[in-house]
Amino acid sequence: MTYIDHIYACMAAPMLVGMLFTGRRWRTDVLFVLAGMTACLLSAYINSFFAGVYSADLDTAAAEIAPVVEEVMKLLPLLFYLLVFEPERARAQTEAIVIAVSFATFENICWLVENGAEQLDFLLLRGFGTGAMHVVCGAVVAAGLMYTWRSTWLRLAGTAGLLGAAVTFHAMYNLLLSAGGAVQIVGYVLPIAAAALEFTVLKLLRLPTGES
Repeated sequence: MTYIDHIYACMAAPMLVGMLFTGRRWRTDVLFVLAGMTACLLSAYINSFFAGVYSADLDTAAAEIAPVVEEVMKLLPLLFYLLVFEPERARAQTEAIVIAVSFATFENICWLVENGAEQLDFLLLRGFGTGAMHVVCGAVVAAGLMYTWRSTWLRLAGTAGLLGAAVTFHAMYNLLLSAGGAVQIVGYVLPIAAAALEFTVLKLLRLPTGES
């Protein structure tokens, strides 16, 4: 049995102590790291709850329950940040990526504790694949929200549409991984390729504004 709450406590403790000796900007970043880890921790419990309620097997839970729960949980801290603090666009996008990265990192650490760390090649694929998947979903949602939230009437529809896109991509990734074999490798590579493509597109879109 993996005690993910114990892992969370051990990882969060030095961050909380470090916040006492750092500036405001670093403290904000650490809070979003903790928000991503907390979202991952709560997602695990919520996934287990719904899997039990619907008597879902592992594959069904991974494809139908986990993507919805995890993407919603990652979105909630970002929505709170946007609604309460109304940050600048670039700042909000950065914190969305921080949430996604910390979520993926905590998820990978818990997976390593449960499954071991013997196969480096497989772990690299999983590490980059899972990380890229969460980052792609987070970046798409964040970039989209920066545009849809400029108009009040677009906020609800835009947020729902972006969340749906993230859930769909997440579910596709989980389905490919559950297939095993060569299809599983495709699943790991797909988000890495998507992350590279998204990075290129975002860079191109920023060129006319003078951002580098």
